[in-house]
Order: sequence, then structure tokens, then C-alpha cells
Amino acid sequence: MTVSETLHTAVDGAHSSLSADLSGTLTADLTAAEILARARAAAPLLRARSEEIERTRRLPDDIAALVRDTGVFRIGMTRAWGGPELTFAEQTEVIEALSYGDSAAGWCAMIGMDTWIYARYLDESVLQEMLVNPDAITAGLIFPVGRADRVAGGYRVNGRWPFGSGITHADWVVGGCVVHSGGEPEPGVDGAPVNWRLILAHRDEIELVDTWYTTGLSGSGSTDYQATDLFIPEERSFDFTAPRGGGPLSAPDAFLANVPGVPLGVARAALDHVRELAVDRIERNTGTAWSDSYRVQTAIGQAEMELGAARYAVYGTLHDLWNRLEAGVAPTPEQQISTALARVNAFQTARSVVQRLSDLVGTASIYRTSPLDRWLRDLHTMCQHILAQEQIVQSAGAHLLGGKPQAPFPLGLKG
Repeated sequence: MTVSETLHTAVDGAHSSLSADLSGTLTADLTAAEILARARAAAPLLRARSEEIERTRRLPDDIAALVRDTGVFRIGMTRAWGGPELTFAEQTEVIEALSYGDSAAGWCAMIGMDTWIYARYLDESVLQEMLVNPDAITAGLIFPVGRADRVAGGYRVNGRWPFGSGITHADWVVGGCVVHSGGEPEPGVDGAPVNWRLILAHRDEIELVDTWYTTGLSGSGSTDYQATDLFIPEERSFDFTAPRGGGPLSAPDAFLANVPGVPLGVARAALDHVRELAVDRIERNTGTAWSDSYRVQTAIGQAEMELGAARYAVYGTLHDLWNRLEAGVAPTPEQQISTALARVNAFQTARSVVQRLSDLVGTASIYRTSPLDRWLRDLHTMCQHILAQEQIVQSAGAHLLGGKPQAPFPLGLKG
């Protein structure tokens, strides 16, 4: 048996063992600490499969099961429904731990756990159906690119949505729609130009369109999906204006809180990787060990400083936001903006840090055999997401100056 085959066999054995251990108690009550421990235990197994995950352009079925078995998809479920009800910061730690293992797995976990955030806006009959599986996975795009025509008892839905991250292993699929009546778009509430409503479909009601050929995050399976003349009953539709009950998880932007866990986890993985490389590296021109090289020492110190500051901003704003919402105190717009800006900064800082680490390592980082190549491509792709774009920064500045934000929703603002 070759070294490669031996390693693969060892990884498969460890994977099977951990999956069995996790699955054995999955139905029991899980605490935040237990879910985080499971995520950290899964990380090295995810790392060992990263090349395969990227190559197959989706999470393989056993990897999707492994991620599900950590309990990550129930982290947004309230205690009233039998869930662990992790705080925003605790959720982010779990996503960060999985992303440390594999970018795509962390991204799919971050998207898929929205099931119980969305459930807070749905009819009781739908909630009861969903509660049968506390580890249900939801995928889909919330922005209104589809069309929902009102008919008796619900809607006829047509449309094609991009970015269905994790949809290949999802149980539920959402899609944002513009509601039409009599062939014309309906106006929205509070003077909104359209009635933006989300539909919830079973995965087998949706058709996938294989479009996901990308620079990075290939393993997230974020392909397009479509619906053709699909009937959705009224009770399986919702908007973000009328949640069940109160508390932090009922905030309209609650599903955005743990997003920065992905870039933070990936950047941490890259920094740890380069620190490990430095143990045996020698400066070619001078023969100086990397551990004694001023150039390398400064680069590592700078990366640690920037990543640490970005991480502290994320967790600090999340703790503050959760505490205020839990106490029933509405956050000020400035506090919501701080949370959103910390999120954007996490993406931008992570990409910058990994780019400079790749420059430090040099030509060895450009090969597909180097995880730095994958991490940098993954972060580049993540930074094209709307939540990491300049318009969020513009919207923050516009609000602070009394101007018009271009993207108020990701900042938790009404307009």
C-alpha cells in the first residue's frame, strides 16, 4: 500500500469513527460547547477532504452528513422548540471552526442553519412539519428575483435564482419573489415599490441548473435553481416583518450574524499553516531560519495583529447586539452599522492577510497542492458576496451623514 493510500485509509477510518460518535447522540440535547467541540473535531477530517470537495463542486454526501452530525444546523433553534439557542457569537464560533477545516463546508453550514431563523416567520402548521427534523438544512437566495402570482390558497411561482449554496444536500429551499396580482406587481408595505415575499419549497419541488464553475468556493455547490409554475400554499410563504415572538433570533438580520465566521476561520487556517511551514524554512539568500528572519517575523506579526483586531470587532459587536436584543432594548442604528462594518472588515481583512501570506511563501503557494492557493481563491470569491461589498460601507456612511443607503437591509435598517 502506498503512503497516499495509507493516509486515505486512515482518514476514512477516522471519519467513520467520528461520524459514528456524533450520530450516536445527535438526537440528545446539545449545548453550545458540545456543538463547538464537534465542529472542531470535524475540522481535520474536512481539511483532509478539501481537494475532493473542491473537485466535485459540492459537499460529498458523507461530508454533508458529517457536517450535519455536528449539530450546526440546529444552532438557530430556540429553547422553546427544543433547540440549543446559540447566541450570535456562539454561532459564529461554530461556523469559524468548520471553516478552519474547509471553506465550502463552513459556507454551507452558515447558509444551511437559517432553517430555524426562517421558521420564526412561518405558519404553525409548517413549523410542526419542520420540527420533525431538527437538523434540517435550508438553501436559497432571499432576494426577489422570482415571481409569485396570487391564486386561490397561495401562489404560482416561476423563476430562476442564483447562488443556491448547499442546495445539493438541502431539505428546504427558499426563493425571494415579487408578488403579483392580476398580472401586476403589488406594492409593498410602508411605501416599498414591490411586495417582496419568500417562498419555502421542498427540495424535490425545485430543479437545479448546473452553473457552479467558479474561481473559489467550488465545493459549496452554489448552483442556480428554478421553479416552473410551482404552487406554494400561503402558509409556506413569509416576509421579514412579522416574526414569532421576540428575542435576538427574531431580528430581521439575525441570519446575517454568523456570516463572518467563514472568512475568520479560513484566514486562521492559513496563518497557522504558514507558521507551521516556518519551523523548517530557511531564507534562500542568507541561510537565516524563518524563525529568525526579520522579514518573516514582521509579516507574521502583522497578520496576527490585523486578524486579531478584525475578529475582536466581530465578536465584540455580536455580544453587544445579542445582549441588547435579549434585554428587549432595540439596538441603535449606529450599533447595527458597527456590526455590519465588522462583518465586511472580516472578509476584507481575511483576504488581505491570506494574500500577503501567499506572497511570503512565494511560488510554492501557487500550486494546487498548496492549501494557500485554495484559501486565497475561496476568499476572493467570498469577497464578491453582497455582504462583503463596498455598497455596505457606502450605506453605513450614508446613514451616518443623513444620506441614502444603497443597501439598508444588510445593515438592519428599514430604509
